[in-house]
This record gives sequence, structure tokens and C-alpha cells, in this order.
Amino acid sequence: MTRIADALDWINRIVGNVVMWFALAMVLLQFALVILRYVFGIASIFAGEGVLYLHAGLFMLGAGYTLLLQGHVRVDIFYARRSRRGQALIDVFGHLALLGPSLIILLYWSWPMVRRSWAILEGPISVGGIPASFLLKSLVPAFCVLLLIQGFSALIRDLIRLREGPDAA
Repeated sequence: MTRIADALDWINRIVGNVVMWFALAMVLLQFALVILRYVFGIASIFAGEGVLYLHAGLFMLGAGYTLLLQGHVRVDIFYARRSRRGQALIDVFGHLALLGPSLIILLYWSWPMVRRSWAILEGPISVGGIPASFLLKSLVPAFCVLLLIQGFSALIRDLIRLREGPDAA
């Protein structure tokens, strides 16, 4: 079971290591846009949308990696005071009752929009923008799949913790 969880973690680790560079690219592109606009009086809708695409890609594709690193915000009312077993039980409930169903619903309802967008190769958001809105919309199902993968990996690890019993470290 641990091998399966490790393989699932590997997927989000690879995606995260690629997507983290989007932050640098986004900052550099935004810096270039500011210099071009305020120093040279040149504006570019295409490049401005590039910042939007990088930002969306960073957060949507990086969500699974963030879950891998346990970097998501946790509303900690009861969790910290629980034993490892109690924390694992809370996590199992969260994965099965909250994370999984909400992502499956989002995937189900977003898929027709993404399919239609690809069918017509939907163009730019704004005139002069990046002619690939279909790619931007594709981030929604990718977000769902990557988070489901990481949620399943976390569920496996939580079930292992539960099976180990209260004395395991």
C-alpha cells in the first residue's frame, strides 16, 4: 500500500516541481509588463493574459503538491488535541466525505464546459489575448484529478496509520 501512495505522491511531486517555476515566470513577466508600460508606453494584452494563465496554472496545478506537503489551511478546532489515531480518523472522514465528493462533483459539472471549449478551440478571453481559453478551462479538471490523486494517497497513509494502532510512532 505504501508503494501505491509513494507512486501517487510522485505524480504531484513532479507536477509541483514543474509548476513552481510558474511563480518566477509570472513575476518576471509582470515586471517586464510594468517596465514596458511605464517606461516605454507599450501595453500587451497577450502578455497580460500570460500572467493570468501562469497564475491559474500555479494555483490549480499546484494544489495537489500543496496537499502533499500539507500546506493547505486546516481549520484546527479538534485536530491538534487528538492522538495520531484520532487525527487519522478525522483525515479519513475529510477525504471520504468532503474532499473526494466535492472534487468528483466539480469534475462532473465542469467537464461539459471543458469539452465544448476544446471542441471549438475556444479563443482568447480578450481581443488580442492568448487564443487558448480551452487550455485555461482545462485547469479545472486537472485540478480535480491532481487533488483526487493526492487525496487518495493521503487516505492510504491514514488507513495505514489506523491499522498500525495507537502505539505506533
